[in-house]
Amino acid sequence: MSRPSFAVRLAEDPADREACFAVRKQVFVHEQGVPEDIEYDAYDADAVHVLAVRADGMPLGTGRLLHGEAAAAKNGGDPLVGSLGRLAVTREARGLGVGAALVRAVEEAARARGLSAVDLHAQTHALGFYERLGYEVYGPEFPDAGIPHRAMRRPL
Repeated sequence: MSRPSFAVRLAEDPADREACFAVRKQVFVHEQGVPEDIEYDAYDADAVHVLAVRADGMPLGTGRLLHGEAAAAKNGGDPLVGSLGRLAVTREARGLGVGAALVRAVEEAARARGLSAVDLHAQTHALGFYERLGYEVYGPEFPDAGIPHRAMRRPL
């Protein structure tokens, strides 16, 4: 059985943004029980969103990059470090390489903005995934939306 093909692109038009939000709602709100009122935030308006889509246009995953002041608010104050967040892959697309492709797309967007590193707050069950992509854990475990997380960083 062949793996379904997919593409990752910047989500620049309203339909792509809505697809990103729909994936996040499916994964975070429905699967993980994150309250919908905290899933979407003021950072969404200025964030760089990436979207993975199947060849037939079906959304498979999303992620976002915060940069500038928005990222500095999440990473300890460094405006040259971007913040990767809201990485979500639909249940049917897990294990196909979608998550790694989304992370690399966010990193490319960070490089294009002159950032020197990318930070993220990983759910603890996903630490190994990010470590395989070159991210290193720092700091203590902390809860976010009731889910244990750790901070991670990768220089670009």
